[in-house]
Amino acid sequence: MPVGDLLPEICLLLGAVAIVLTSSFLPQQRLGWMALLALLAIACSAASALMQWGGPARLTFSGVWALDEPAIAAKLIMLAAGAVVVALSPGWFATDHRHGEFYALLLFALLGVIMLASASDTMELVVGMLLSSAASYPLAAFHRGFAPALEAGMKYFLVAALTNTLLCIGVVWLFGLTGSTGYPEISARLAQGVDGLALLTATGCIVVGLSFKLAAFPAHAWMPDVAQASPAPAAAFLTVVPKVGAAIALARFLALLPAPHHPTLLIALLAAVTMTLGNLAALWQQDVRRLLGWSAVAQSGFALMAVAVMPTSPDARTSLLLFLATYAIANLAAFSVVIELRGRTTLKDYAGLARSAPGPALVLILALLSLVGIPPLIGFFGKFMLYRTTLEGGLGWLAVVAALNTAVSLFYYLRVAGTVVFGQPDGAVHRLGRATNALVWLSGALLLAAGLAVELLVDALQNVGSFAS
Repeated sequence: MPVGDLLPEICLLLGAVAIVLTSSFLPQQRLGWMALLALLAIACSAASALMQWGGPARLTFSGVWALDEPAIAAKLIMLAAGAVVVALSPGWFATDHRHGEFYALLLFALLGVIMLASASDTMELVVGMLLSSAASYPLAAFHRGFAPALEAGMKYFLVAALTNTLLCIGVVWLFGLTGSTGYPEISARLAQGVDGLALLTATGCIVVGLSFKLAAFPAHAWMPDVAQASPAPAAAFLTVVPKVGAAIALARFLALLPAPHHPTLLIALLAAVTMTLGNLAALWQQDVRRLLGWSAVAQSGFALMAVAVMPTSPDARTSLLLFLATYAIANLAAFSVVIELRGRTTLKDYAGLARSAPGPALVLILALLSLVGIPPLIGFFGKFMLYRTTLEGGLGWLAVVAALNTAVSLFYYLRVAGTVVFGQPDGAVHRLGRATNALVWLSGALLLAAGLAVELLVDALQNVGSFAS
């Protein structure tokens, strides 16, 4: 069991512990230094993950940990997103005397979702879910003097308590059916035949448990509150990073099931309901952050499209990873503007932003158009691949539902863009600082550059192999 196989995760763990210990002795005005330590830990983790890229797909640590390209690609997406959130945080928390703890919690949450993506054992899956959840509750409620943040954190906790319980029930039920917790052993036992209703029940519980991290129906209710009321950097993290880990974990788990028992229709229905619910709820939102929260729910439905056709489409893994990467870029760009314009949450606060703060306004509009899927922005290519993969997988009706939902989403994204461009500004714009403003411009540039260089990203993901078994 070579320890080097877990070097990316060890870097995050050591970084989190170092931040906890160091921040205990630093004065409040020096806690911003912990962001640099967190970025160093993430950089070391990413470098270690890149060294693992291209190797043979295999299981390590007695088969509980997968080292394959889907897991490594997801890991790199999550690490990059985590680094962006860390970089956006110092200005927001500059006056918070618990500033250093935020970065430690962020690294622990990041470690948990990486465990989800790499788990090849149901017990490992549960540990990853519990670690990421336990670290995410205080992230959501970090502003403990702000009542809406406490409410968001409590809702997050209560939904997690229910769904994590269902996940554990599904894992125990599956163990009773197969006598094992390891994915290869479970797959071999299922191939011999088991009771179909019992397997469907266990699968349903595990799917609902993982839908919590995806913010997909029926475990989506926490997302709008967290996006609206949590610290904006925490909201940026929680709307993006757990979604990536949970999507790969769900796809890996469902790959175990024999074709007759694969819940393709169930996942497709969840995808349709999730994207429709998220888009309809976002239609008349008057709070930009809450709108982005419902948008995150809708985007989970799109991610589930690729999961649904995983057994029938050879490009499903590539499409899923590409979509998750494009969503992360666009959503983080949108939240970078929210962070830069600290205190501006309601839609009317964004009126006339194109005149009072043209740079952030431009980046916000580009991010929203990318979330819709307007070419040549990077979001277009992510959704195009999803449509193509879904049609190849034989779910033409789901592609039609997704196209209709895209048209619906265009309405509320353009409503925000229209307010930004044509509204009348009301009062001065309070901005966070030069460093955050630079990151806003950088995120906008990344949106454009990624769209122009999308072939490089597609080529990198095109040859992603299958899950290790």
